Amino acid sequence: MVKVCQSTIIDAPIDEVWAILRDFNGHDRWHPAIAFSEIEGGEPVDAVGSVRHFRLKDGGESREQLLALSDKDRRLSYCLLEAPLPLMGYVASVRLKPVTDGNATFWEWRSEFHPPAHRRDELVKLVTESIYQAGFAAVRNLLRRRSTGSLVEQRTPRAAVAPVPSASISRVASTTDQAATTRAIVVERYGGPEELQLRVIGLPPPAPNEVQIRHTFVGVNFIDVYCRTGYFDLLQPPGVPGMEAAGVIEAVGSAVSGFSIGDRVAYACPPVGAYAERRNMAPELLVSLSDDISDEIAAAGLLKGVSASFLLHDVHAVKPGEIVLIHAAAGGVGQLLVQWARHLGATVIATVSSDEKARIVERLGAHHVIVYSRENFAEAVMRLTNGAGADVAYDAVGNDTFAGSLAALAVRGHLISFGQASGPVGSWDIGQFSSKSITISRPNYAHYTDTPEKLGPHINRFFAALRQGVIRIGVPRQYNLAQAADAHRDLETRNTTGALVIKV
Repeated sequence: MVKVCQSTIIDAPIDEVWAILRDFNGHDRWHPAIAFSEIEGGEPVDAVGSVRHFRLKDGGESREQLLALSDKDRRLSYCLLEAPLPLMGYVASVRLKPVTDGNATFWEWRSEFHPPAHRRDELVKLVTESIYQAGFAAVRNLLRRRSTGSLVEQRTPRAAVAPVPSASISRVASTTDQAATTRAIVVERYGGPEELQLRVIGLPPPAPNEVQIRHTFVGVNFIDVYCRTGYFDLLQPPGVPGMEAAGVIEAVGSAVSGFSIGDRVAYACPPVGAYAERRNMAPELLVSLSDDISDEIAAAGLLKGVSASFLLHDVHAVKPGEIVLIHAAAGGVGQLLVQWARHLGATVIATVSSDEKARIVERLGAHHVIVYSRENFAEAVMRLTNGAGADVAYDAVGNDTFAGSLAALAVRGHLISFGQASGPVGSWDIGQFSSKSITISRPNYAHYTDTPEKLGPHINRFFAALRQGVIRIGVPRQYNLAQAADAHRDLETRNTTGALVIKV
């Protein structure tokens, strides 16, 4: 986590300065980096939760959301939802105070975010100089233009308000008294859930370029099943599965910048090794957690939310009016796809295996729900669409649904096969697909998330969707570390809805 804080004195009454800053849509009139700004949905400029979409003068597009605003305290905070730069988890605040000696205003502007390690200095400088210092100067210029023409100079007050250092970057070196072992789930050979064995394994102190994380919650995902069985080669026995977790940093390597002991972080990426009380990791793909994102929700939703983000926006950019078919809609990823696709303006047709799951998906906003255990879902899709078919099908089931998904597609439809809970789809003659000019995609999670530049936009988009209420993540089903095999059995037998986590 990087923390940047800048402060200055504006030689103007506090009410005049606050009137400029509290207008969440007014920064295009004073900040030199902004070319155009608008509040989405016509919300008031001071409405908490409103989102401003702006175009930078260099052509970039960004979106920010107002998190809090207090006229009494003359304070506001906001977060970055989307940006052309990898300022992951960016949250900022503006605070004004009257200077006790004179009619001037103390202005503090601070933020915290997680940059890629190799771009930390560049991005800290950009935020410090191109955003904050440029903003200070621009407001002075605006107030000068409004004045009678006298020069407005920066001055230091004689009392009361102490200046804040220009940029403070939190960092703590590694400690030397780390535990030499940790409990973990080990796969000694590929196979069934019984191969998930609780063991005590060695855990050295973090290397200079690593941090050590004490996990609080670990996410359970179908990719863990594929690693356990050997279908994916991400895990080489003996090894520890798991690609998603949240926790607290307990030690920081001497060469690591931007993280400190006590920072709350999460991740959803290779290498495997999350099914453990503690682990060492390189920090490049860690995500800093703000106070409004709990460890449990981060571990339950980060990998699934990132997956939903690239499935709905990159693999196939869902457009308003499209018909979207979602299989396993009551599962962890499925629930997010249903809510998010509806928000994007699509007509959502969901398939589930039981009436109980159907009720869950209906509450999430699916327009039509098909219980495929008692009716042919392809025929039902054609009936519901008056023979047109679905524009896109999201299929994580695999063998049991692949042929039906093809039959349910519209002409020039898109089948996205992103999992195979029921087994591999087998061999197909691609000539059959020409009857509808069908497109088929088989996305690999790592190819969309293996660098900070790729991962950052999905993290920002997912957290923004959570904060705006576009998607909700229900309370996940919990297991303890020794019950990892039970979690896998429940997942494979489709005996669950929503997310599963291991409480460490």
